[in-house]
Formats: sequence, C-alpha cells, structure tokens
Amino acid sequence: MRLGIDIGGTKTAAVAIGADGELSDQVRMPTGFGAEEVVATALRAVERMTELAGVDAAEFSSIGIGIPGAVDSETGRVAHAVNLGLEGLDLGPRLSDRLGVEVRIENDVKAAAVGAHHLLGVADGIRAHSMAYLNLGTGLAAGIVLDGRLLRGGHGIAGEIGHIPVDPAGAACGCGQRGCLETLASGLAIARMWPTDARLPARDLFDAADAGDPRAIAVREQFLIGVAAGVRLLVLTIDVDDVVIGGGLSALGRPLLDGTRRILNGWAAESAFLSSLDLASRVQVIPHGFPAAAVGAALVGEHQWQKS
Repeated sequence: MRLGIDIGGTKTAAVAIGADGELSDQVRMPTGFGAEEVVATALRAVERMTELAGVDAAEFSSIGIGIPGAVDSETGRVAHAVNLGLEGLDLGPRLSDRLGVEVRIENDVKAAAVGAHHLLGVADGIRAHSMAYLNLGTGLAAGIVLDGRLLRGGHGIAGEIGHIPVDPAGAACGCGQRGCLETLASGLAIARMWPTDARLPARDLFDAADAGDPRAIAVREQFLIGVAAGVRLLVLTIDVDDVVIGGGLSALGRPLLDGTRRILNGWAAESAFLSSLDLASRVQVIPHGFPAAAVGAALVGEHQWQKS
C-alpha cells in the first residue's frame, strides 16, 4: 500500500493506494501556515491514514507528498511556496527523520500529472504513454509525462507554460512579464477580468454568460481562448496524446470542456495543419473530485518517477 499527501494552500488531502492500483482510504484536513505547521500537517495526515489503514507508517511501500513551490525532488527541499509561508524547508528529510521511512517530495502540479496518468492507465487498461496535465487554478502550469516518465527538465521547471507570453501588449503578470498565458486562463485572470463578490468567481462568470450578459460572454470567450491556447501549445511542443485539464477551475466541468473544444475546432476549420492534429479530441477534463495530486504523490516513490 502506498500513501500520498497533497498539501495545498488551505487544505491537505491524503489517499492510500492498494496493490491493485485502486484508491482506498482518503482524508482531508486544514493546512497549517509556516514551516513547522506544514510539517505538523503532514505528520497528522500520516497518522490519520495509518489509523484508517490499520498499518504503521513503515508498512507503506512508498510515501510521497505533492506541494506547491520550487521542489528539488532529489533532496526533498521546498522553496518559494508563498501560500504556505515557506521560503526554504527540507521537508523530505524532516519527515523521513520523524517517520523512520523515506518520504518523496514533488511539486504538486507534477504530482497531479502522475495521478492523471495513473487514472488514464486504469481507464484504458494500459499505462498511458504521453500526456500533459493542464492545471487551471489560481495560476496556470502543466505537468508532462512522456513515455511513462515525468518530465522535470534540467532545472525542474518543465511545464511552466503559464509564463510564456502570448500577448506582448497584454496585462502585467506576477512574474514580471506582460501578456503571459496565465493572464488569460487562470483564477487570477478571471478575478481581474470579472470582478465579483461571488464565492466562486469562475462559476459566476459562466452563469452570467449563460444568462446572456454581453460582458460575461466576452470575458468567458477570452478565458476559453487562453485555455485552448494552452492545449495547442502543449500539443505543438511535445505532441502528447492527451491533455487533461485539472485544478480548481476544472470543476466547471462540461461547459469548460465543450467551450475549449469549440475554440479548438474553430481554429482547425481555418487551418488544415491544426485540423490534421485533431486537438479537440485530445483534451478532456479530469473527473470532479478525483484527488490527482495525492494519487500522484503516492506513486512518485516508484522507480519510474524518480528521474526525469
């Protein structure tokens, strides 16, 4: 049995995966802020899962954690996880010392890519060979699996497509550039383009567009164009078989998928080259509620995921 923990900015999810690859026990809890609280949250998650599974931590064949920020998967160090109050934390070694077993650490989006890859493999009865996980959350990033291996890149930033400028005259991005893809397709982009007091701004935007609000329709279209551009970029760059949309905004579900496919099909109608790639058929939205990052974290201890 393998244990995976997804430490998010506000909540933490943990899941155990049996030898048959099926999910068993799952728990959720609030995430603490700051280095000591993050470590304590991870330890509480392990404790809860050992109670549910009826095993000691040492009996898990692998323990992994997905976490935001710059992660050195070799050393287990996390840096620049601003939403967690972490500038630098040797999370892997700290947890390994406390638990007496090795704990693997991976960036949360890359872990989610591994989880989505696992889901596709279970659904198809095979291990999917190439896919990208397009994470639409507060920001935008991707995790990439090629030939059954997680692509990390020479400096661990493979998949940071949210900071590829697509409009030099566009909005300022938090990275210091202008017109990045993230300024079109992300929670931050929606908050900027569609100011609202609604608890779920993206849902409010889509509902207003469905009700015929002209401005909402225009903003939704710009957002969907950004999502479609992300799919196109991933396919043109690495020719993945599947692009799985995940992250918080994937909860938009079918309207998000249908809108993205509509944009892609529109581009294909104007370009024989894009038409030949059949981009729309490659994109899907991850099932609502599937804990992709926690599942991926449970798997990153396997040999195939330990090297780029």
